Amino acid sequence: MPTYDAPRLFVEARLEAEASFTCTPEQANYLLNVLRLRPGEDVLIFNGLDGEWRARLSHGAKRQCTLACLEQTRAQQKGPDIHYLFAPLKHARLDYMVQKATEMGVARLQPVLTRRTVAARVNGARMRANAIEAAEQCGILWVPEIATPLRLQALLDTWDPARALVFCDEGAEVDDPLAALSQLKRGPLAVLIGPEGGFDPAERALLREREYARAISLGPRVMRADTAAVAALALVNAVTGDWR
Repeated sequence: MPTYDAPRLFVEARLEAEASFTCTPEQANYLLNVLRLRPGEDVLIFNGLDGEWRARLSHGAKRQCTLACLEQTRAQQKGPDIHYLFAPLKHARLDYMVQKATEMGVARLQPVLTRRTVAARVNGARMRANAIEAAEQCGILWVPEIATPLRLQALLDTWDPARALVFCDEGAEVDDPLAALSQLKRGPLAVLIGPEGGFDPAERALLREREYARAISLGPRVMRADTAAVAALALVNAVTGDWR
């Protein structure tokens, strides 16, 4: 991962040589009041499509600023084709999980409602804001898609069997998760973490009957869901993702 000599900012504008745009009020406040940047200073910007660009800051009207593209510093990159599926958590822990999953490079965040899900409502805008902040800080060039929550049954009914589904289950037949993951072919993949109380027996049976699904263990200790997210995604990236 490269080092950075300027702050990074995610923008919605298209980026190309000599392009310029006015920052949103939130971005202007961050650049001018939080970071206290001055006109003529540089910012690294990305939009998930056009790579990373060095841009120069200039003041506009009162409390406004603009950014002008100078040069592309990195071409657009794609991360591993990993979807992260999870039973929603309460706010603070969900924020943490979204941030860490983004740092792990996932392409999609999919809330899944199970029978033991504690928090049934999901704030998609809050999830996206947390994902953007994590992407800005960790240096990646994309922000994961935030999907609409689905019931587990509905998710499986529309599943593309070409995408392997790894779900974390304390009752997995193979104790060694690395051994279980090594049997998978490299390609599209999804990781599913259940709710705090685990999948109920019917949901576990539903998952196990799918040929594309593979249960893995996360070791002898019971982890909280947000911890399990980091552990599972680290294992997947190490074995089948872009850590190799």
